[in-house]
Amino acid sequence: MPQLALFAADIVAVTLLVFGLYFPRHRRRDLVAAYLGVNIGVMAVASSLGTSSTGTGLGLGLALFGVLSIIRLRSTELDQHEVAYYFSALALGILSALGGGPAWQVPTMMALILVVMFVGDHPRLFRNYRRQSMFLDSAITDHVALVAYLEQKLGARVHSASVQRLDLVNDTTLVDVRYSHPSVRQAVRNVPVTSGAVPR
Repeated sequence: MPQLALFAADIVAVTLLVFGLYFPRHRRRDLVAAYLGVNIGVMAVASSLGTSSTGTGLGLGLALFGVLSIIRLRSTELDQHEVAYYFSALALGILSALGGGPAWQVPTMMALILVVMFVGDHPRLFRNYRRQSMFLDSAITDHVALVAYLEQKLGARVHSASVQRLDLVNDTTLVDVRYSHPSVRQAVRNVPVTSGAVPR
């Protein structure tokens, strides 16, 4: 497949990734430039190094981008889905620069990345499940009591409660909670039905 066609496919793919999937779902403007810059930067450097006679330069360049990406991820607060978008942009750029083999291979791999991100980050996928850190104004040492307390406060089913810090002196607990709210149908089904005339 011609290199220019691969570059065009990468631009289309990263545009769909950033403006079709990420930004409409998460609305974090600062990462738009980061994803686009990482993708085009990796594509440009990898394609330039790929034309050289030594494979060492290519490997060194890709390793450098890996180190830079790790530094970037450690220097700012990113959620796990944002990390996934970050490396998807990296993968698209590398695929377009180092594309080889059959003509269908690189476009298929790019499409696979987009499909996986579309499904894996879809708002309807496990939409009732949540995760958050809670700082409680009491030190609860019993795990069963802790789960019962969290379920009462959240009005949800707690699947995991991991204590991050337990302060017996100041009587506080920091806990990482994973829980799920009942669906609308389940909530309606659990509402008690009372007999009597319907109020007008």
